[in-house]
Amino acid sequence: MDLSSINPVLLIASLMVSATPILLAALGELVVEKSGVLNLGVEGMMITGAICGFAIGVNTGSPVLGFMFAAICGALLSLAFGILTQYLLSNQVATGLGLTLVGLGLSSLIGKPYEGIKSPTLQKMELPILSDIPIVGPMLFSHDPMVYFSVALVAATWAVLKYSRAGLILRAVGESHDAAHALGYKVVRIRLLAILFGGACAGLAGAYISLVRVPQWTEGMTAGAGWIALAIVVFASWKPWRVLIGAYLFGGVTVLQLNLQAAGAKVPIEVLSMSPYLITIAVLVIISARGNHGAPAALGKIFHASR
Repeated sequence: MDLSSINPVLLIASLMVSATPILLAALGELVVEKSGVLNLGVEGMMITGAICGFAIGVNTGSPVLGFMFAAICGALLSLAFGILTQYLLSNQVATGLGLTLVGLGLSSLIGKPYEGIKSPTLQKMELPILSDIPIVGPMLFSHDPMVYFSVALVAATWAVLKYSRAGLILRAVGESHDAAHALGYKVVRIRLLAILFGGACAGLAGAYISLVRVPQWTEGMTAGAGWIALAIVVFASWKPWRVLIGAYLFGGVTVLQLNLQAAGAKVPIEVLSMSPYLITIAVLVIISARGNHGAPAALGKIFHASR
């Protein structure tokens, strides 16, 4: 095995690109779960965002419009989940799984005409002075705008949840929806807004995969990233900055195993390919053994105003 063929600068830069879609999806799901709702349909919303963003990007030649449309499609799909679970009081776990199946089937149907087509992609954004710094510049400051947007969104989400009145209300609804309702807050409306935000983030995450990371459409191209995003929320103990760390760790493991394959590691390719998922499962098992670690008290519980 020739480890000298692995370029550390390229490794870190690739890590940030690999982690971005997982970070966006996980951050959206964190906000949803902070409101007390468990949406297991992240994978379905991501793959729907991937094909919707790709289709618009190809037909208009604008990846920016593709991202915008992907966010809208993800939000609309999440709205269906919100109506079913918040108004019709359907089971959140079953409805989320159904949402994933719908997203996978819908993307397969829409994506047939787009197989084998290349899409326009976002150009790298060179930051003045910072991009010219040796080693650090190409590693951290020569990425497309969505990489920086995802990090900025983490900071904004953290600030809103921690310091704003809206964040306090959202956390209150997630901890005790009955108490929040008694204080006069519109629990269902607040949760719907959180669900829409989560859907939009998942749509952006999917579009990033099809428009930037792999600028073409392939059926099932999210490859379980939505499930990893769900796991990272638990790994992060529902804290935005820990979501950033978790996403980058998973992105690092993913990129590292690809580099090890290219370097000729004497480990079966199948083992290397599944290593990110095995590590994620191992971390979740360790965290679960510690018991309650910050989950909102009302997570997954049905709210009915008449009770």
